[in-house]
Amino acid sequence: MKKLCLLLLVLFVLQLMMPASGHAIPALARKHGFNCNMCHTAYPKLNDFGQRFRDSGYQIPGQEGKEKNVFDTPPPIAVRTSTGLSGYNTKNATTSGFDMLGLDLLAAGVMHKNISFLFIYTPRIDEPSADYTGSQDGTNPLQLGAFESGNVVFSNLIQDALNVRVGRFEPAYHAISSKRSFYLMEPYEIYSFSTPGNNFVFDDNQIGVEATGRCRCGFKYGLGVVNGTGASPDNNRYKDVYVDASQTMGAGDGQSAGQTIGAFVYYGWQPLTFSGATPSPTGEVGGGRNKPFYRFGGHAGLNWKTLNLQGLYMKGVDDKSINVLTPTKDYEFDGGLAELDYAGLKNNRLIASVLYNWVSTPSYDCDREVKAYSGVLRYYFGDWTAVNVALHAEYTHRETGETDPLKESVYALVVDFAF
Repeated sequence: MKKLCLLLLVLFVLQLMMPASGHAIPALARKHGFNCNMCHTAYPKLNDFGQRFRDSGYQIPGQEGKEKNVFDTPPPIAVRTSTGLSGYNTKNATTSGFDMLGLDLLAAGVMHKNISFLFIYTPRIDEPSADYTGSQDGTNPLQLGAFESGNVVFSNLIQDALNVRVGRFEPAYHAISSKRSFYLMEPYEIYSFSTPGNNFVFDDNQIGVEATGRCRCGFKYGLGVVNGTGASPDNNRYKDVYVDASQTMGAGDGQSAGQTIGAFVYYGWQPLTFSGATPSPTGEVGGGRNKPFYRFGGHAGLNWKTLNLQGLYMKGVDDKSINVLTPTKDYEFDGGLAELDYAGLKNNRLIASVLYNWVSTPSYDCDREVKAYSGVLRYYFGDWTAVNVALHAEYTHRETGETDPLKESVYALVVDFAF
């Protein structure tokens, strides 16, 4: 038995040492016949070329108009899901089980020169019951249906310097994308934190219009006007605005080469009263007594060979009228993240990552402060250019509260695949 275990261990190590093709979200790779490492360090994280490809409306930079559009190719549709073992542990409870961690349906492509689209839908999934046909009462789904992204991009209105995105999208102030994170179980805590009395969540995709662009000197910008309520009705005639600006030094775009530093500001409004019992045709009611809130901060990315270190700090302030806990004071909080990623083996087949998250809250709301320590190992199998299969191991230790913190441990060993 010991010899058999040793043999299996040796075979696994040899498999790790063998070179293989890289991987990516496959719909666009199939179209262009690319190795998926053309756009990804390792899926789902973009490299420098992938970031520029996305900014250019899913067109090869400098080759706009020279490729087939979606009407001349097979449908550019991809599917991603993860399944495997996950577990949860606290002082008073321990559980584990085999799970599916969601399902994404994705489509993206070029409709005409410099006109492209992105569509992401997460369908409703009911938790399996005894006969595996779905929950008995339909009230406890594993995943609610959501129209996560749906937008049209008008690229190169001014070559490289002006692109316009309209619809629902991941906004430019997400300098470190939570949608393309290696982490499946642990969010960026400062992104998902919501304050009492305010429905704004930094992590949400937003509905509105956004302009982005870049200069040859390495300067990039993004600015937008959005509802600021995710997919919910705005109920507010005032729109939220934001701006992000960054500078990359050295060759690259800051994703996998070059060094980047930047800053962002978000300014929004929150209505305190609502008038009219009948909503508008779009489902909104009139909001009044609008009070401001804002988020601002900085971000940086450092690259050395296959190491990528990225960090973000954010400060948040809600007007005292929004603060339902202490109405005489503005609600102020801050937090951030620091993430170190390493890509190893040929074509970045092995990914290792460590992540630290924190959120600091006011003393009168100290039970909601968060500290989280996470780690990920991902190994990519196969030899395909249009299918991605990764063995994913993840662990997080999370502490919530100051005086008597709730200590939680979450782990997962799953297969993450896209095709």
